[in-house]
Amino acid sequence: MQINLDIPEDLENTLTQKWGNLSQKVLESLVIEAYQAELIPKAKIQEILNLSSRWQVEALLKRYRVYLDYSEADLEQDLQAINNALKQ
Repeated sequence: MQINLDIPEDLENTLTQKWGNLSQKVLESLVIEAYQAELIPKAKIQEILNLSSRWQVEALLKRYRVYLDYSEADLEQDLQAINNALKQ
């Protein structure tokens, strides 16, 4: 899905100076919001944002000041990853 936003050029310039790539910033914000609403687990954050490790996910959550407890979905994802690794 592609979403287009119309924002004033001066605001675009200000935001780009502060955050760099606005498309990435919007995607990160949306994914973080979904995580906080418990719609997606941490593993999905890693997948959507193409992060190379769980530690990058943790760093992103820290940067956004997100401190949620370890959810059941996180546990399920981790258990599945462990089981897959053991089968290899």
